[in-house]
Amino acid sequence: QVQLVESGGGLVQAGGSLRLSCAASGRTFSTYGMGWFRQAPGKEREFVAGISWSGGRTSYADSVKGRFTISRDNPKNTVSLQMNSLKPEDTAVYYCAADTDLRRFASGSYSTQRSEYDYWGQGTQVTVSS
Repeated sequence: QVQLVESGGGLVQAGGSLRLSCAASGRTFSTYGMGWFRQAPGKEREFVAGISWSGGRTSYADSVKGRFTISRDNPKNTVSLQMNSLKPEDTAVYYCAADTDLRRFASGSYSTQRSEYDYWGQGTQVTVSS
């Protein structure tokens, strides 16, 4: 069982920055691909960013590319999302999630599909005012 706890959300003006963190329980965190997703009111939960178990591979949704950066610290069991140049359309509940698939671990990859993530945090609200 993996428990994920997000923190760092809040209210920020457009153009500002926030840093989200996700703390994971368990001794096998370093074998998981990790992702950040977000869900705005009335919309589907969407992929924001992902990172491989080693941190060597990352990817981003086009809407956040160049503004957001995902990183991880395996000894501390944490994954972070640095969000810069925030826009009102970034307003959503942000979730971190763990991809524990062993085949993707072996290939050093991770999923960008919501359905392939096995564990989820409770979410943290990010609100960007215009």
